Amino acid sequence: MIGKIAVLGGGSWATAIAKILLEKNDHIWWYLRRDDRIEDFKRLGHNPAYLTSVHFDTNRITFSSDINAIVEACDTLVFVTPSPYLKGHLKKLKVRLRDKFLVTAIKGIVPDENLICSEYFHQIYNVPDEQLAVIGGPSHAEEVALGRLTYLTVGCADEERAQEFADVISSDYVLTKTSQDVVGIEYASVLKNVYAIAAGICHGLKFGDNFQAVLMSNAAQEMKRFLSTVHPLERDIFDSVYAGDLLVTGYSNFSRNRVFGTMIGTGYSVKSAQLEMEMIAEGYFGTKCMKELNQGLHVNMPILDAVYNILYERISPNIEIKLLSESFR
Repeated sequence: MIGKIAVLGGGSWATAIAKILLEKNDHIWWYLRRDDRIEDFKRLGHNPAYLTSVHFDTNRITFSSDINAIVEACDTLVFVTPSPYLKGHLKKLKVRLRDKFLVTAIKGIVPDENLICSEYFHQIYNVPDEQLAVIGGPSHAEEVALGRLTYLTVGCADEERAQEFADVISSDYVLTKTSQDVVGIEYASVLKNVYAIAAGICHGLKFGDNFQAVLMSNAAQEMKRFLSTVHPLERDIFDSVYAGDLLVTGYSNFSRNRVFGTMIGTGYSVKSAQLEMEMIAEGYFGTKCMKELNQGLHVNMPILDAVYNILYERISPNIEIKLLSESFR
């Protein structure tokens, strides 16, 4: 049973998810960390910091900066916080999560733990696999805000629950389907951010569309190799939840990871690029986590290695991408 639904997070994707949920639900609960942000939201009728063009009937939303109050009140919890902040939010929690249905819309990996979010909730909070779901697919928040056609996949070990939640978020502009590949969807969503940074770096270095196409095709192959190793399963890498998300993140101007990579390619330091961006580029953290994970898996991942060397080893983007390009065919 879906029951009462809460959104946890206050960024652009959280705001887009709330918009989607209110298409079919009379009321939602919404956890925002800051009380002043809540007051501004109620006064303005929109998120004061993200997707300000999306207006809400705030009478249909119960806001709270108390994560325990939100979690206790609701049956389904949709987590949309940036992955580096997830542990900090959960440290405040006193209410048990294992009795809830958890949906993660976080397209990242938990730093230090090197765990995708479903694994983190399962291992640390003992949430059963059948009560964990993930939302994936090509879905820029900015396009959802504009009501543009979007395709989402809900992954869950329990197909019935996956379908129930997929029905809740479907609308005339959001088309949904289900999958049992929770692990594959989550890792793909981490990797596509890494590859979008690579695409941005190459764009910043003035590589053209021809090379970008080769880069993306090699990224898809690299993603397939990793997913087949970490979670062997019959999957079609060209499905929208894998390749579709990879392509939109690698090519779109809405992609913060591509923007971050472009800044690096044009000569920004990592720190200066991070300071200038208003939103977190999840791929920066994902690159380090995936590099560390792959040390034990030994999958051939030259694009991941190149991005890691540029971001963390401070190797010149010109040198690293030239070496990478020589490995492509």
